[in-house]
Amino acid sequence: MKKELGITVSVGVSFNKIFAKLGSDYKKPDAITTMYEDEFQRKAWCLPVSDLLYVGNATNKKLYSMGIRTIGDLAKSDETLLVRKLGKMGSILWAFANGYDESPVKLENTSAPVKSVGNSTTTPRDMETDEDVKIVLYILAESVAARLRENGFRCRTVEISVRDKELFHFSKQVKLQNASNITKEIAEAGYRLYKDNYRLPADDKELKSSRPEFFQKPLRSIGIRGTDLVTDYFWEQLDMFMDPQAREKQMKMDETVDIIRKRFGFYSVQRGLMYRDRILSACDAKSDHMVHPHGYFG
Repeated sequence: MKKELGITVSVGVSFNKIFAKLGSDYKKPDAITTMYEDEFQRKAWCLPVSDLLYVGNATNKKLYSMGIRTIGDLAKSDETLLVRKLGKMGSILWAFANGYDESPVKLENTSAPVKSVGNSTTTPRDMETDEDVKIVLYILAESVAARLRENGFRCRTVEISVRDKELFHFSKQVKLQNASNITKEIAEAGYRLYKDNYRLPADDKELKSSRPEFFQKPLRSIGIRGTDLVTDYFWEQLDMFMDPQAREKQMKMDETVDIIRKRFGFYSVQRGLMYRDRILSACDAKSDHMVHPHGYFG
């Protein structure tokens, strides 16, 4: 590559994807690093735990407070304790550190059937109010709905995933009254799920004492997903109290926005809600394609 293209690359070669990724970061900008089964402990376990995939700043701080400084420390830790401190991710990171990743490498030019369309993001600052959450949910819902329309799908279920600043995570879903690829319907379904299962700000002491099952920490990331997909030709009975003409207008409005954005760029048309916080709304979620993650081990 250096000879033909004039660019340098770092390559990791290993028995699994986690250590191949670690190897590609091991020596930059121009090296090949191997981490085979008989050498990954010698090469990887001495590295800072923050070098491991999915160990971000918040997780690194938690691990540091537990006396875990290196990948080797993590590998030798009590998995039960890690799960208690980090939830399911504790078990996943422990497995990564010990080389237990056995997820297959996908063959080139193959893809699984589309089962859902989703998007998530970690925000540039914590979401501390309902309005913060609403702004981000609408941004993500716009991208999800646009991709559904683009591929000729509608969703019958909306799911949200929420992660707070201390990495506590939960997911909730709701069945829609009618299959939809309308931004407003998807966003509002997601926002209702959020409101039914979470409360901000953290100093709402009255709510905290009366509903202790509601969580009170600012949010770090949020995602929304349309699942249970059907095609645009799917037939269903509409509610007799629904206004089909108003719904049709909403569909055409969304399609018109898609056309304008494709021609003049994402920021050519913006919802008024986005102007309430230019930091949170400063992203093109569809083009950036921040796809809502599936669990690593499937």
